[in-house]
Amino acid sequence: MSELDNANPLVFEITKDRQILPEEEDDSVTDKFDRREIFDLIRVINDPEHPLTLEELNVVVESNIKVDDDKNSVYVEFVPTIPHCSMATLIGLSIRVKLLRSLPPRFKVDVKIAPGTHESELAVNKQLADKERVAAALENSHLLELVNQCLSKRATG
Repeated sequence: MSELDNANPLVFEITKDRQILPEEEDDSVTDKFDRREIFDLIRVINDPEHPLTLEELNVVVESNIKVDDDKNSVYVEFVPTIPHCSMATLIGLSIRVKLLRSLPPRFKVDVKIAPGTHESELAVNKQLADKERVAAALENSHLLELVNQCLSKRATG
C-alpha cells in the first residue's frame, strides 16, 4: 500500500474486559449468546491499515450489534473511519469470517455498513450479503491472507 486512506485516525478508549461469572464457565449450562459476547469476538479484529483494533477506531461498537439466539441470528453494523474507506469491504469480510468461525453453524450472520457512513455503502453491503461472493473472495489466497492478518493477534511490545 502506498498511501493510507486515513493517515491520522481518531483512537478511542477500549471497553474493560467483561467479568466471567462462574455459571458462564459451567459447560453443563447452555447460555444464550448476547450482544456483549459478539462484541468481544469482533472488537479485537485488527484494522487493515493501522496497528489498532476495530474497537480502538470505533468501527465496531456494542450498541450496533443485535443478537437473537432463539432465531439464530446475529446482525452487526460497522462504521468505517472515513466515508471513502477503501478497506470497508475487507473490514466487513473480516467481521463476517470471525463470526462464522466462532459461532455455531446454526447462526445466520449479517454484517453491514451503518447507514449513511460510507459513499459505497449499498455496493459493499450487497457484496457482504452475497454468500457466493463471500465464498469466492475467501477462495482468493491473497484476500484470505489479508483477512487472516486482520484476525490474528498482533504482537504487543
